[in-house]
Amino acid sequence: MGRNYVIHTSEEIKRIRVAASMTAQAREQIAGSVRAGMTTYDLDQIAGEIIRSMGGVPAFLNYCGYPGNICISVNDEVVHGIGSRSRFIMEGDIVSVDVGVSFNGAVGDSAKSVYVGKGPVPPELQKLLTETERSLEAGIAAAHKGGYVRDISAAVEKVANAAKLGIVREYVGHGSGIKLHEPPDVPNFTMLRKGPELQAGMVLCIEPMLNLGTHKVYVEPDGWTVRTKDGAPSAHFEHMILITENGTEVLTRV
Repeated sequence: MGRNYVIHTSEEIKRIRVAASMTAQAREQIAGSVRAGMTTYDLDQIAGEIIRSMGGVPAFLNYCGYPGNICISVNDEVVHGIGSRSRFIMEGDIVSVDVGVSFNGAVGDSAKSVYVGKGPVPPELQKLLTETERSLEAGIAAAHKGGYVRDISAAVEKVANAAKLGIVREYVGHGSGIKLHEPPDVPNFTMLRKGPELQAGMVLCIEPMLNLGTHKVYVEPDGWTVRTKDGAPSAHFEHMILITENGTEVLTRV
């Protein structure tokens, strides 16, 4: 372990791979369960059941006091939304599910945003979803041994800027694997510092959070839910990657 990054052992990586694979499967099942008319509390309970049915534990539950099984963020909610019995999911909503699974001393972390509705996705919302996911893939493509964290940040930022989307600055990607959050931070915008050199054994969560309007956000009185300041919709996609000697492995790809 270095001062500002973590190199995982081969034994840890075996366990991380399993937890990440479980997370990817849970993410897809949970995202596929989103329906208009259900509450976000309903979705949170379904998520807990899915994770536990795999033998895992919801990694976010009670993490720093967080009260939900997963994070469910709707429309202008960026991240960390808490399932609520009074919040109904409606046709036309964008719903982000951020899923963490703990299993056998390792953890997986991944997120996906989906549009709720039977008709065509409105063009602006389609752009938001498509370009946010594309920025994630660009960040993954820029991650390789011998590069730097800033290479990932620059790749995400380039796609977001070209699409004229707001890049949330207060919340960033991070290391993960044995603990939910490990160093280093992985910003979605370019900083002056290159950040740590990418080395085999590093596990990173790349997670662009992009907004249709301003990059500015605020936190609700619940102390968790992050919203866009102008009320514009936000999207969030996240994959967990492993830097290897021979390339980059996406651990949460289905």
